[in-house]
Amino acid sequence: MPDDKPEKPMKAGDVILLTTAASVQFLRPIFVRVIRELPERHTYHGWVWIEGYELNAAGLAVARRELYVMRAGVRLQALPVAPTRPARRRRTPVRVG
Repeated sequence: MPDDKPEKPMKAGDVILLTTAASVQFLRPIFVRVIRELPERHTYHGWVWIEGYELNAAGLAVARRELYVMRAGVRLQALPVAPTRPARRRRTPVRVG
């Protein structure tokens, strides 16, 4: 069994990749940052409802979604951390006169 398959409930902050392995609705794979699993909803064995934010290519949330997915198809991911803006350069004071 591969290490990237979650066996326990997903926790807030987990980033997952959803493809057709998770559900046929994901013909275009998406990244999702998990808010929580929804345990109060009844599902078929091996399936789970999750609430989360769909992420764009920069890793920013673009839509809040509730998704019904097959747990075995969910892949835990680590998004590359890219700075959202350039770092500020510290300037030294200049004496005039």
